[in-house]
Amino acid sequence: MTTQRRTPDASRRSQATRRAILDAALELVGEVGYARLSIEGIAARAGAGKQTIYRWWPSKGAVLVDALLMLSEGRGEGAAELPDTGDLEADLKTVLRATVEELNDPRLSEPMRALTVEVLLDPDLAAVFAERLDRPVRELKLRRLRAARDAGQLAPGVDLEVAVDMIWGPLHRRWLHREGPLTAGFADAVVEAALNGLRPRPHGGSPQGGQRGEHG
Repeated sequence: MTTQRRTPDASRRSQATRRAILDAALELVGEVGYARLSIEGIAARAGAGKQTIYRWWPSKGAVLVDALLMLSEGRGEGAAELPDTGDLEADLKTVLRATVEELNDPRLSEPMRALTVEVLLDPDLAAVFAERLDRPVRELKLRRLRAARDAGQLAPGVDLEVAVDMIWGPLHRRWLHREGPLTAGFADAVVEAALNGLRPRPHGGSPQGGQRGEHG
């Protein structure tokens, strides 16, 4: 009786190697910072070859972008739509409280902080960051606010691009500049203040300065 040998699963090996590389990038950027992060260091930590990394990613920044995407997907935050229970204020508070938790988690916040700074200096990385992370997440926010506007929960003249910045901007500013503690209470206050200016006015009025349309 002969024993058949199983053919190694190349796809599974590739997935395991990719995961090891992304995990290594997250660990190292938290330990040494973005400036000292290197493809050589990532390869050594992951037990992978440099050429393997360069075959999949053009730069350490691109590796880190995919590492953050992997981490978000692992937390169940991938490309999921924002909650829509019909109660816009409650839904936004839920989302912003989750954002506070993310930004207070060093495993996620430190790589994100490093990338946020680096994209200001590296146009190529900025393009990757926008395509893979920023624009997809922003579109989810716009879709939720568009549904609220269509349902009459926001003034018809509200500019949704501006509304996104009003709602999420204060959290990211406080986080990036370390201006104060990020708490659920702060998130709730931001939502309440933003919606106070975005909701329909009595007698068909619009928020001051409101303008229909979405620009970007």
